[in-house]
Amino acid sequence: MSGSPLLADLIEALRCLPGVGGKSAQRMAFHLLERERERGLKLAAVMEQAMRRIGHCERCRNFSEEPLCSLCSSSSRDRQVLCVVESPTDLAAIEQATGYRGQYFVLMGRLSPLDGLGPEELGLAQLTQRLGEGEIEELIIATNPTVEGEATAHYLAQLARAGGVRPTRLAHGVPLGGELEYVDRSTLAHAFGGRQLLD
Repeated sequence: MSGSPLLADLIEALRCLPGVGGKSAQRMAFHLLERERERGLKLAAVMEQAMRRIGHCERCRNFSEEPLCSLCSSSSRDRQVLCVVESPTDLAAIEQATGYRGQYFVLMGRLSPLDGLGPEELGLAQLTQRLGEGEIEELIIATNPTVEGEATAHYLAQLARAGGVRPTRLAHGVPLGGELEYVDRSTLAHAFGGRQLLD
């Protein structure tokens, strides 16, 4: 295309990002080379450090540079409540949108035999060990409302009950401010089936 193998390698490397195809990767590469060389160098240096130094917290499996992340090492978090999420993105969303002050466990996926993700890949032996320590009273299951997410939630609820921990599930249904006529059928059916008594 350009006669530069290195440029072709840069474009191909940028394609590893989610949602970035050939054209987007090309635009990014050209932009960095034309206008942002200093920032591109900084990006490359920070990315290299991040890839080498960021691992997983030994307790919750979230991304961390230290053996224990800041959430697990904080003495102000409620250690009797554990919220299980599929990804660090879900953890960040809960932290930003709610007042939740408990602990987390990050699965880094959901049960999906077709993708080769079983209990072992999700760290469920580690979760079972945490539940067996006797400190946790409630397991909040915050997996996504997909087929795999629901199967994972069911499996997690069984683990919690076996460990003497009360499992709870995030509510799903009609969004705040949503109008019933615009809600899809499966969401409406799920919300209708999960209706609650008003005080």
